[in-house]
Amino acid sequence: MSEIPVPGTEDPTGVFVEHRELLFGVVYNMLGSVTDTEDVLQDTWLSWSRRGAGGVDNPRAYLVRIAVNHALKRRAVVNRRRETYVGPWLPEPLVTEETGTDDPALRTESVSLAMLVVLESLSPLERAVFVLHEVFGYAHTEIAEIIDRTPAAVRQLAHRARDHVHARRPLYEAHPRVRREATERFVRAAVGGDIAELMEVLAPDVTVWTDGGGMRKQALRPVHGRDKAARLLNGYAKRGGAHLDLELRYRRVNGDDAAVLFERDAPYAVIVLDLTPEGDRVSNLFVVTNPDKLTHVKKEEA
Repeated sequence: MSEIPVPGTEDPTGVFVEHRELLFGVVYNMLGSVTDTEDVLQDTWLSWSRRGAGGVDNPRAYLVRIAVNHALKRRAVVNRRRETYVGPWLPEPLVTEETGTDDPALRTESVSLAMLVVLESLSPLERAVFVLHEVFGYAHTEIAEIIDRTPAAVRQLAHRARDHVHARRPLYEAHPRVRREATERFVRAAVGGDIAELMEVLAPDVTVWTDGGGMRKQALRPVHGRDKAARLLNGYAKRGGAHLDLELRYRRVNGDDAAVLFERDAPYAVIVLDLTPEGDRVSNLFVVTNPDKLTHVKKEEA
């Protein structure tokens, strides 16, 4: 596969690079996969380079339209892959240092991992409309031109998507300091195998999602309830402590404070907490250990 050109060249390359970060953000939030997003951007670049910038009044709008429609086509591929996926599927996490990064693939608009899980339950068109309108601020009339629908149809899609998301995702977002403290407390209890502390940290109706893709030990279904969750996590701690040398780093994952475990220099797990409205207990726990979803996670400090 040919590489997407670097900045500093003549149009249409320079125009594409100028908008690449925006395109990455839109497509990633539609697909939840860095790998698929990069493939879509490659397709977008090829379509754009064949068309060229000449005669395009609004290159930004034109590129977004190309990228969104390539992403909608890619969604069918992703869905077919999901049909044979082993265990729960979680989005591919975007991991950054707390101080930020210059990599556009990791500086996209911050949609939390928990929100991306909710977006998976939308239809492809509903998700596209939600991402464009709610995350990137596109008007319904602009979205109508992008996805080739009437403004009335877009408003209907937006209404359904918004109601669906708000019914499943509370508007409350924990303060970063509260999230960091809760994450540290949870990690201490989980890694240390402290059942009593885990029972204090986990909400009674907590759900644990473990995505190993069939390549690492995982629960094949989401685990509901504090007792089952604590036993599951305690089992992981005992097995891991017996034969793994894991190093903990705190990073930002999709804009939220989270924990990343490394085995030597290789990423082993990304752990993201979703907190109760009070901010004192874990309502959802997302653990990504599938190596294919951690290839972009680096141990080196920025």
